Amino acid sequence: MKRASLISQGTLHRILQEVNEAWKRCDFQAAIEQMESVSRRDPGNAGVLLDLGKMHGLRYDYAAAERCFEKALRITGQKTEILIAAGQQSLTFNHFALAEGYLKRALERNDGTPAAMVKLGEIYERQRRTEEAFTLVDRALQADGACPPALLLRSRLDRQAGRLEAAEQRLRTFPANAEVALRASAQYELGGILDRQGRYDEAMTAFMEAKALLQPQAARPAHELKVMRARIQHMTTNATEEVLQNWFEASAQLQPPRRLALLGGHPRSGTTLLEQVLDAHPDMVSAEETEIFQKDAFGPLLRGHPDDTAMFSALATATTGTLQQARQKYFRAMELSLGQALGGRLLIDKNPSYTFLVPALIRCFPEMTFLIALRDPRDVVLSCFMQDLPLNQVAAAFLTLSSSTEDYAALMGVWQMIKPRMANPYLEVRYEDMVEDLESVARKTLGFLGVPWDAKVLGFDQHAREKVVRSPTYADVTQPVYKRAVGRWRNYQKYLEPHLEKLEPFVKAFGYE
Repeated sequence: MKRASLISQGTLHRILQEVNEAWKRCDFQAAIEQMESVSRRDPGNAGVLLDLGKMHGLRYDYAAAERCFEKALRITGQKTEILIAAGQQSLTFNHFALAEGYLKRALERNDGTPAAMVKLGEIYERQRRTEEAFTLVDRALQADGACPPALLLRSRLDRQAGRLEAAEQRLRTFPANAEVALRASAQYELGGILDRQGRYDEAMTAFMEAKALLQPQAARPAHELKVMRARIQHMTTNATEEVLQNWFEASAQLQPPRRLALLGGHPRSGTTLLEQVLDAHPDMVSAEETEIFQKDAFGPLLRGHPDDTAMFSALATATTGTLQQARQKYFRAMELSLGQALGGRLLIDKNPSYTFLVPALIRCFPEMTFLIALRDPRDVVLSCFMQDLPLNQVAAAFLTLSSSTEDYAALMGVWQMIKPRMANPYLEVRYEDMVEDLESVARKTLGFLGVPWDAKVLGFDQHAREKVVRSPTYADVTQPVYKRAVGRWRNYQKYLEPHLEKLEPFVKAFGYE
């Protein structure tokens, strides 16, 4: 018998809207307190507990998240569906160990689903536990031979194992009634396999089919991206050399100084490779594409400012006390996210998207240094276009070669405008130089960062195997350096031809003529 809710659906809907609004304005504590209040008023509501656990997890309080999930399990009698939901919620905040535990518990029961088998298999794939991943995906396919997520995972595992023909055949017969996102992912995977085989026109056809599937859902994220770029442009225009110099000199008021560097550049420019190299050094620790600066430091500064001028106005009017608080929140959240204290180590915040926010970073962290990854712009645009990403503001920019080119010009245009104005030290690191002579680049980069040489950085691939890499290139960075991605754009030159003129200024500026 279905349990009667102690809160009316109308009241619950209203409260959840308020929670969502508080979360959007980065008032996380208020949002969590509201959800806790709902849970106290309706203690038997497992859905509320699952959502509350997710919120705690997104704020890096993993113990609180687990308590919520366990309570949801107790009140529902350890139902398999709640175990699976807890595992899926754990994945939303990238706690793979917690997710693995819940999914394994679900699969120990007789009613474990193929979808749960695939989710656990995907975790094992990321952890390079390949045989376990194969076992789980085959078990899922035995239960449901047409399970789209299982077919996709099996194809990916076959491709990684070098069984390209088997992977291609499976993708060619992918269920036409699968969810749009899965069908698009299947086309991306097929495109990657065909590219690996040198079948470039067929690969481009597959990528185009993936884009066509996603295009009808892209209107909202594309609009949000347009609005965000306009606000960033306003901030960039107003961040003059004098302004940035004043912010840089404010370091005396923002104490204590911290060891901190942004690893930026455009996505697909080699940031993940460089991050893993640096993270292998014992005097450094990297944070991989978190939203911590945006959510914990910069976001709260925007409250009370008009949307059209919020970014620059918030930075220009921020008090020393407000900035100190933003800094404290940032480092506290970083340590919670990393699960360790930073101590005196240098923190590398790897986040290509934050290249747009260099003025904001300088305002909050005047002592910050900047590492900017460069790669042939033509290879970058092609690689972004070929990448399977969840449909959000970032991915919406990569749905056509034209919009991918515009995104590159927008982000790297900001960097070109800002770098001559800023007093902060910066170093541009070319991907092609890394794959040609990693040791020389590593020595130069460590010298720039003021860190002594350590040969451990050359074993970055082994280091990467010992951790979960969140980047889409998680499989590539566990391999030694390879050169096959250099100059890939030439295989697709006829498709890129209409967009090369817009990229030409960057090709010249970064020395790729």
